Amino acid sequence: MGFAFGENRRMAKKEHVSETPATALLKGHKVVFTEHPYEYLEHGGAQHSAEVLGYDPFTVVKTLIMQDQEAKPLVVLMHGNRKVSTKNLARQIGAKSVEPCKPEVANRHSGYLVGGTSPFGTRREMPVYIEESILALPRILINGGRRGYLVGIDPQECVRLLSARPVQCALAE
Repeated sequence: MGFAFGENRRMAKKEHVSETPATALLKGHKVVFTEHPYEYLEHGGAQHSAEVLGYDPFTVVKTLIMQDQEAKPLVVLMHGNRKVSTKNLARQIGAKSVEPCKPEVANRHSGYLVGGTSPFGTRREMPVYIEESILALPRILINGGRRGYLVGIDPQECVRLLSARPVQCALAE
């Protein structure tokens, strides 16, 4: 009897990922989301997760922690197969310059490990910018607050919950 119970627990664990600050926030705001765990690959990024999950990398949204010229942090949500034009972004948000944060700085600001950064439930409140074309998609996959774990949501939730401001700063990768 105990053996079968152990087997069931292991199987159930694969289907459901334990709660993160991101999923707690989504549940607290009654956001419907799907869970998409996958085998995390160091430096694999959104391209890797899209490939293993069978999704178009354009619909997998990466969460980037960047900073302006005064080292003030900000969040950029970008298509998995696009890069951020920091020049275009800086111009649109009224900053002199924008650059990615060093991984340890990004971890400190977000409360997540790089590779598992979600825009939801961050340690610090930061302005959020979303590539405008993401908002035209019916659903996106975005990090759920852990490496190897994406959640599927309506991209409009990023605007509703994060007050994400649309920008146009995508560059082909």
